[in-house]
Amino acid sequence: MARVAVYGAGSWGTALAIIAAGAGHETALIGRDPREMARMKERRENVKYLPGVCLPTAIEPTVDLSYLQAPLVILSVPSHQIREAVKKAGPYLQRGGTLVNTAKGLEEHTHQRLSQILASELPEQRIAVLSGPSHAEEVGRNMPTAVVVAADSDIAGQVQEMLMTPVFRIYTNRDMVGVELGGALKNVVALCTGMAEGLGFGDNTKAALMTRGLAEIARLGVDMGGDPLTFAGLAGVGDLIVTCTSKHSRNSRAGIALGQGKPLSQVLDEVGMVVEGVRTTRAAFELARLRHISMPIVEEAYKILYEQADPRAAVTQLMQRDKKRE
Repeated sequence: MARVAVYGAGSWGTALAIIAAGAGHETALIGRDPREMARMKERRENVKYLPGVCLPTAIEPTVDLSYLQAPLVILSVPSHQIREAVKKAGPYLQRGGTLVNTAKGLEEHTHQRLSQILASELPEQRIAVLSGPSHAEEVGRNMPTAVVVAADSDIAGQVQEMLMTPVFRIYTNRDMVGVELGGALKNVVALCTGMAEGLGFGDNTKAALMTRGLAEIARLGVDMGGDPLTFAGLAGVGDLIVTCTSKHSRNSRAGIALGQGKPLSQVLDEVGMVVEGVRTTRAAFELARLRHISMPIVEEAYKILYEQADPRAAVTQLMQRDKKRE
């Protein structure tokens, strides 16, 4: 039995703590709010973020950062909080330990991938990325799920060995660039398919956005050094499918509300949790401009979110672009 620490007690962090406990490890689930963590410890349930799911006895809900002195630490905080979180965590981390990031996004302004932030802030840590089609609501209930962990072979193999269970299958991949970009950019496409649904369009429209959205993700990803095959795997098309079609998807729900005409501020309040695709849209738009990559779906999403463009007009704009070959 090894020790695992999960830093971030939202829905995904809680689900991954359940996986780690199910793999036979003593697991610390570290949150920020002492009252919430005390209630979680007493009730054995994350009432706020993962209601109805029982926490195994091997999980210790806590606010004590000293629990981060574990050989494997899972980082599960929103992408825009990554840099601040690792600055706080750094003094407690075990030197040479493995840090697995599970957030999906890009840092605004710097456009850095999250593993790049971790490597710059924590150069002595072994960094890995976990991604793929995996809603917390299902993982926490032990529904069969397949994900991918990206890192150098020995690091990825360690994470696979420690966290894989009969209901949580982990594949390894050395392509951190492709895995991270696939996980981040699919949220932008999910906002768009949600908007299409909110506008009253059907499956044809959503399928077109998903397919052409994947082409945009792959174009940018390959330009930044990713392997084209990665985008046909779990972190690419797999995560795209689940995020664009699931009732659990925050990005899809936010897109539906935007398509129905609600303002962005109201939408974010109603969702009540971080909608990663909103910030990622800006970063992806700026990256595409800087790298001269054609990403028309991302461009229209940016105009809707940040220039108050009409979603219905955006669909018309996409449909009436110049003739292309696939």
